[in-house]
Amino acid sequence: MSDTYLQKLFAERIGGENYGKNTAIYKFEKIKRAKQAARAAMPDVELIDMGVGEPDEPAHEQVVEILRKEAGDPGNRGYTDNGIPEFKEAAARYMQNLFGVAIDPATEVNHAIGSKSALTLLPACFINPGDITVMTTPGYPVFGTHAKYYGGEVVNLPLTAENNFLPQLETLTPEQCKRAKVVVLNYPNNPTGASATPAFFEKAVAFAKKHELILIHDAAYAGLVFEGKPLSILSTPGAKDVALELHSLSKAYNMTGWRIGFVCGNELLVRAFSDVKDNSDSGQFAAIQKAGAYCLDHPEITASIAEKYSRRMDLLVPVLREHGFDAKKPAGSFFLYVGAPKAATSKDGHRIEFASAEEVSQFLITALLLSTVPWDDAGAFVRWSVTFAAATPEDEKRIVAEIDKRLGKLTLEF
Repeated sequence: MSDTYLQKLFAERIGGENYGKNTAIYKFEKIKRAKQAARAAMPDVELIDMGVGEPDEPAHEQVVEILRKEAGDPGNRGYTDNGIPEFKEAAARYMQNLFGVAIDPATEVNHAIGSKSALTLLPACFINPGDITVMTTPGYPVFGTHAKYYGGEVVNLPLTAENNFLPQLETLTPEQCKRAKVVVLNYPNNPTGASATPAFFEKAVAFAKKHELILIHDAAYAGLVFEGKPLSILSTPGAKDVALELHSLSKAYNMTGWRIGFVCGNELLVRAFSDVKDNSDSGQFAAIQKAGAYCLDHPEITASIAEKYSRRMDLLVPVLREHGFDAKKPAGSFFLYVGAPKAATSKDGHRIEFASAEEVSQFLITALLLSTVPWDDAGAFVRWSVTFAAATPEDEKRIVAEIDKRLGKLTLEF
């Protein structure tokens, strides 16, 4: 198709007149294509998918039943704008019951159409051209993408095993601290599975106050912990002076496609989010908010899901270790982030070297029908997820045994 004048009208933030001409393929698209090709080549072999990391089960039937009932109530039709009181009140109870954090439902919380939506809106509240957003690499890039849309810059701090996959805020230069507006954190972390400590959150709050920054904590996996109690940054003394926390029902309640979550914390920051949101969407369907409110009053649902993921970790970690991966059970989330092998030799003596984690991921899909996600941002790592489809604990054992069998066809070098 030849260019028209439309080609010159795209904003520079998405590529300007070169928009649509980039032939690079996003890694998740590469994974999708590799899975399709592997299934076609070996239709009789089960593809074990530990890739994207969506929950493997639907929302609990009681939650679905509430949605059915509320969806039929004519009183729930129409726009909800900045949310219904029932959901905000449930969010406040959730923060108190799970984390011991007092939240005013009228002023310190607002619903969001999922935490991703909230991360797209928040940069509009704070970022001017030239402002710096501090993020981590690897990490979920959405806030940074939108910060750049507003002319901001992103400084990425690497997450490495040496620093327990926690960002070293003290490595920021004085000039970066001066220009920075926001620090974005995410714990339990995607993709590393690492958890923050109270000491780290105390350090982050002190750092934000010293340099007059805003802390945004994406707590999408906060309830999915295997040991100890769930941790909120707002539990840290003084955190509410500088912080916002994002919570999502997607992972914690198997509600990925429902698109419901909330933002809570500092009253002024919540108000700014609410103003931008009010001019960006018309609110999530009230029936979904009411089903979400039920969930927030039943954290035992999340506890049962976390127990399943913990059980699967206990199966998968020793298998990966047996085959040379430096796998350690994380304290939360459903991700297992391990260093990628440098080479693999098959039983017939064929040896292949890997230049990146992406090459490892593609090889595992093509050769073994094991789908993982590669990360080459701060070293070469492969992310396994215990969200593989398995109907029963016995089925979980069968799948992990199959992973063991397939990896056993190789000798991996690290």
